[in-house]
Amino acid sequence: MKKNAGTYSLTLRLALVFALLAFGSLAGLGAALYQELEEQLIRRDDISLVSRVDQLRTFLNDSNTLELIKNKPALFQNMLGNREALLTIGAPGQPPLLVVNPGNLNTPTLPAVPIDHPMTLKDVQHLPSVNGVPFSAVAATIDSGELGNLQVLTGRLMSERTAMLANYRLSVYGLATLAAVVLALIGCLLVYRGLLPLRRLARHAHGIGVGNLGERLDSHGTPRELQPMIEAFNAMLDRLAKGFVQLSQVSTDMAHELRTPINNLLGETQVALHQNRSIEAYQQLLASNVEELERLTRMLDNMLFLARTDPSSALSQRQELDAADEMQRIADYFEGVAADVGISIEARGSGVIWAEPMLLRRALANLCANAIKYGAADSTLQVEAVAEPDGSYLRVRNQGATIPAEHLSRLFERFYRVDQSRERSAQSNGLGLSIVATIMQLHQGRYSVSSLEGVTCFELFFPARE
Repeated sequence: MKKNAGTYSLTLRLALVFALLAFGSLAGLGAALYQELEEQLIRRDDISLVSRVDQLRTFLNDSNTLELIKNKPALFQNMLGNREALLTIGAPGQPPLLVVNPGNLNTPTLPAVPIDHPMTLKDVQHLPSVNGVPFSAVAATIDSGELGNLQVLTGRLMSERTAMLANYRLSVYGLATLAAVVLALIGCLLVYRGLLPLRRLARHAHGIGVGNLGERLDSHGTPRELQPMIEAFNAMLDRLAKGFVQLSQVSTDMAHELRTPINNLLGETQVALHQNRSIEAYQQLLASNVEELERLTRMLDNMLFLARTDPSSALSQRQELDAADEMQRIADYFEGVAADVGISIEARGSGVIWAEPMLLRRALANLCANAIKYGAADSTLQVEAVAEPDGSYLRVRNQGATIPAEHLSRLFERFYRVDQSRERSAQSNGLGLSIVATIMQLHQGRYSVSSLEGVTCFELFFPARE
């Protein structure tokens, strides 16, 4: 079975990185030094060949060349000092007068350096290798007196240089490999010890559960690199603890809210079944049951809305909406309902609102419905939008009873009621303002409420488009 690369431990990965870096660094350094050494050795060998030709020029010019060639051939062999060297002396186009070739090397044909031309390293010819060993040679013309101009050719197999460079390469690779292994082991040990704080945090985090969500990771004595992770994890625990408390509260509130209409339905139905009733009585019972069922339906719909709303979807579907059109739209929608209770609606707006259309309209609808429900008769409900550089402010202002200050901060909580007796109807379930808060959170906006001297104002802020 193929192993996923993500399952390898961090210690192993870092140890391999250390090993590769060590091997690459030392091998690269060794390669650079090898290149420099090779160039120096080639230069040394070329200088040796040029010096040998210069010596032969001087030697043959000052002596009886033919006599030396015939009587003392061993002298030239001794001058070479190497069985892998080559020396030929002869006239161009004729058989050589002297051949010193103990290694039976192939004699190359090279252009000879003129007599009046001083020998330089550029005159050395680097010929194809012989059995993998480089071969260098140089040819020059000399004045031998009675024999005229002769050509001297000398060359050499660079076996010594090749062996030296091979040993150097082996040493470089061997040392680089050894250093990589040693650094890998040291890296494993250092990483293992360096990750001890992380393992301690993992054990601590593993021990945090539902029963101790208030516990937090201790950042004392941990490396600086782990501080952001600890802070992020503790912040996540804060959110989880808050969400768990809210979830528990919501579950408790839902059980409480559902119990009342269910008990009403059950009690009224049981009473009706104990004795025969008239048709009118049964119709009244059914109408009452329908009212309670409608209340349950609205409550469940609102809870599903709060649970299903997707933040990413809401943000991606925001549009630039004309504030005046949206204010007038909501005023037209509630005009009939408001007129039934003697409330008139004034709508005005300017600029654009950067929001998701359906969520914006639902938030305004919930605020307007709430304002109409608790607004004073023969009063005016004001709906306005004001554009600012940083965003748009939406305000829903109605006249009615002043809400005590201690209740203002909790109005947007789920199922919270200022007056419990006024909320027991099929038209209210205690979730309208909570939905408004959720919508504003999805838009990364703000919401607030104020109530002074009989005027209550709900304000929403939608940030401008970036």
